[in-house]
Amino acid sequence: YAAELGITQACEEEAVRQLHELRERAAQTDDGAAVADDEHFYAEQNARLVKNAEEYYRSMFAARVSSWNLRDCHMADTLDALVRHFEGKGIASRVVVWEHNSHLGDARATEMGEEGEWTVGQLVRERHGDQARLIGFSTYTGTVTAASEWDAPAERKRVRKGMAGSYEALFHDAGVPDFFLPLRDGGPAAEALREARLERAIGVIYLPASERWSHYFHARLADQYDAVIHYDHTRALHPLERTPRWESGEPPETFPSGL
Repeated sequence: YAAELGITQACEEEAVRQLHELRERAAQTDDGAAVADDEHFYAEQNARLVKNAEEYYRSMFAARVSSWNLRDCHMADTLDALVRHFEGKGIASRVVVWEHNSHLGDARATEMGEEGEWTVGQLVRERHGDQARLIGFSTYTGTVTAASEWDAPAERKRVRKGMAGSYEALFHDAGVPDFFLPLRDGGPAAEALREARLERAIGVIYLPASERWSHYFHARLADQYDAVIHYDHTRALHPLERTPRWESGEPPETFPSGL
């Protein structure tokens, strides 16, 4: 099947060859000093993207390695490449990465890590140590912009109340609607949140009907993040293009009775 789609070893080898050529060309000037100007940097990143994407899609068909790991490793490598590029220009870099909790948290504190998967957050911690800060978001209920399946249009969906026994329910029961909770330096809160509990992850897709199996996993929050920001009630992110489907949102829970 992979061969029918044109996924051949030759494509991967060509992408790697071009990447090596770009690196050799970018690493030399007339006096032999290292250089990484913007054009070379962009070209190298594009070549790396082609190479990694080819490997990623090949893994989906051949199951050689986890496609999740390949994707998150590519994101972490891109982050490091950006930092090196700016530092090469004499620009001290402080980087903020905005992504879903399932990519940002340290996988070693979750069921994902137990299954051999890693995340950007884990890789950044391993590579940069105390310079990294992993901050997660949590919510109990509200609305979210997500799709019902891959490549489907965005919808405005209601977020179900956090399940009993979850971190979301625990934070709701604390009676403080919105708060910032530091976990890095220990303390009673961090110790209490080191016990494995259910944690919800909503990403591109949200399936309320199968929420327990589609969106919950066990995690040790105090080991997963350096801090957590909790909003008891969240509002959906507004897409740049609001479709009629997004504008209408889901029907009220009382539909069709209206009571």
